[in-house]
Amino acid sequence: MPVSSPSDASASPSRVHGGMRFAAVLLLVVGVLAVLQGISAVAGDSVYATVGKYAFKFNLTAWGWIHLALGVLSVTAGWGVLKDATWGRTLGIWLASVSIVASFLFLVYLPVWSLVIIAIDVFIVWALVSYAGSPESMA
Repeated sequence: MPVSSPSDASASPSRVHGGMRFAAVLLLVVGVLAVLQGISAVAGDSVYATVGKYAFKFNLTAWGWIHLALGVLSVTAGWGVLKDATWGRTLGIWLASVSIVASFLFLVYLPVWSLVIIAIDVFIVWALVSYAGSPESMA
């Protein structure tokens, strides 16, 4: 029985596949949370800080619709990734990237939350790109 080195285990297809599944679940969760965040913003909830002069300031209702749309699309992409659809991975990479930018622009309203979402989105992009480049997905 051959002994595998630790470097072989770190790049095993099962670990890459597991990371992809975790990214899919994170896409679903982040999508649902973005929908809830969007509904809260559209409803004019007092959860959000009032912002003075800000270069990227939108009406809070506009931010609500942006988060609502990103959330619905993220849930769709997460479902697609769980079904091993190539379009799901592609859409997930694209949406997580857009979400990073949107969260950065939304930083003044919810700073800690935005930083957490940015970190999660970075992991999602990494996991989906890693899976898309794995030999297992090329077969």
